[in-house]
Amino acid sequence: MSMLKKLLFHSWICTEGNVTENAEIDEWIQKLNETTNVEIHKIPLKQSDFWYYDEADGCIRNKNGSFFVIKGIQRKGKDQILSEQPVILQNEIGYLGILCKEIDGVLNFLMQAKIEPGNLNQIQLSPTIQATKSNFTQKHGGKKPKYLDYFINAYQHTIVVDQIQSEQSSRFYKKRNRNIIVMVDEDVPLEKNFKWMTLGQIKRLMRKDNIVNMDTRTVLSCIPYYNHELSEEELLEMEQQVNDKALFRSVFKANDQTVIPRIFQSINNIKMFEDVSDEIVPLSALKSWHEVNNEIVCRRKHDFKVIFCDIMIEGREVTQWTQPLFEATGIALFGLFTCVDQGIRKFLVKVKKEIGCFDLVELGPSVQLEPSLMNVEHDEVTALLVTKLKQQDRVLHDVLLSEEGGRFYHEQNRNVIIEINKNELAAKEENGCFWVDYKTLNTLIQVNNVLNIQLRNLLSLLEA
Repeated sequence: MSMLKKLLFHSWICTEGNVTENAEIDEWIQKLNETTNVEIHKIPLKQSDFWYYDEADGCIRNKNGSFFVIKGIQRKGKDQILSEQPVILQNEIGYLGILCKEIDGVLNFLMQAKIEPGNLNQIQLSPTIQATKSNFTQKHGGKKPKYLDYFINAYQHTIVVDQIQSEQSSRFYKKRNRNIIVMVDEDVPLEKNFKWMTLGQIKRLMRKDNIVNMDTRTVLSCIPYYNHELSEEELLEMEQQVNDKALFRSVFKANDQTVIPRIFQSINNIKMFEDVSDEIVPLSALKSWHEVNNEIVCRRKHDFKVIFCDIMIEGREVTQWTQPLFEATGIALFGLFTCVDQGIRKFLVKVKKEIGCFDLVELGPSVQLEPSLMNVEHDEVTALLVTKLKQQDRVLHDVLLSEEGGRFYHEQNRNVIIEINKNELAAKEENGCFWVDYKTLNTLIQVNNVLNIQLRNLLSLLEA
């Protein structure tokens, strides 16, 4: 266990790489973006020969009954509709998997340059495998995803992490994917559009807009560091190699044993006492939504609309198809406050309810501000983050990152991490706000559906 944790740590701080040079990675992505043929056109749903509106069930589905359907959801409380919207129903759990291997003493991860139909800039850095169950059971008639067998037979190798984690609960209904990293000893054939790189190299690319995709970010956020057996001498030697020593201590030395029960007490109170009910309904039952110009849009300001596209992408398992996509109507702001408290870096997280949550509520970042809420009155936490961002006051990370391109069209959101003094903000636990060290968050990530994807993505940006 200690050897694996040291390999992961050294891969994290290795920003230059020992297998693939940074310049080679940059040129590779740029060349693929310039040479890969992609054509996406918005179309009316009736022009699709595969997707259709099912009048009997009130949903948009395909003729195979595979992948996903789009239906309506209504959240009700006290016999009133509190909110309603289209939602993606996709009950199957897919693989988001990364292979890693120690090469010449350094742990490298096998990353894929992959195009999703909704990507802003075509190529993004994706996990080794990114496949729904419909993909890898070949319901779409395409080829079997490369490297699938390593994950099907993961028990034959070293399993670094294997967790079922949530997707965007504002768009999906109870959607989850299997986040898995498998370490192999054997030689792995290097297929086209794949390259080995260290964790530090991947994090370097996360500083660039829309290069590392959402699926890579969520998988890497799950890497477990908390349960190590490293000696004090080993930890001291490691700490001397990092720039952010407060973060190192937050990862490897923090020991707050009281905060986890308090977090679950806050979460469980909502689950127990929140008096709401959710109902999946036909799209036609959504009175605040209607079809305009071949799109399904809300009659008032909302965060997305539903569009339909004809897609051609060379090099994929299937090269031409049609499908619906959710198109964002603006750029959301996901923000995480951090502070150094008694030498330990901590992060301000907040209990967050979303309409598609698997169990009503998860831990989210300090601020999760969707486009429709940008101009409403902000609470104290949001107001301070917006002010700090405008002033560029101790902003550690500020990057535009794409959301899941297989379901969302050109959705990019602003991800920021800002350092403050803890006493600048009166964050109250009774309001669902908690200052938490990385080790605690890393422990909670090993439990299904506790940290939401926005928080996991922000944590993946951290550099030692």
